[in-house]
Amino acid sequence: QVQLVESGGGLVQAGGSLRLSCAASRSIFRINEMGWYRQAPGKERELVAVITSGGNTNYRDSVKGRFTISRDNAKNTVYLQMNSLKPEDTAVYYCNAKDYGMNAWGKGTLVTVSS
Repeated sequence: QVQLVESGGGLVQAGGSLRLSCAASRSIFRINEMGWYRQAPGKERELVAVITSGGNTNYRDSVKGRFTISRDNAKNTVYLQMNSLKPEDTAVYYCNAKDYGMNAWGKGTLVTVSS
């Protein structure tokens, strides 16, 4: 297993930017998929973006062109750069690590976008 700790959330005005970080307790080099998910109040958790060990990325449609996921294997950290934030991006953002026999989650970081 791997422990994940998110940081970088906060309150930002619409149109602003935030960068979320997910620090892992061990090397993420061989972890097949690292991702960011979010859960807004009263809604189900949803995929935001994922990045594979090979560097391939995938985004939900509503964040394409605004969010960028990246991974720094040397620092065991995954990032989510969020630009042009909208009030509907308000949610708790969770980091996830998936591989054979593993599906690990962080505790989340709150992002609040004011209009």
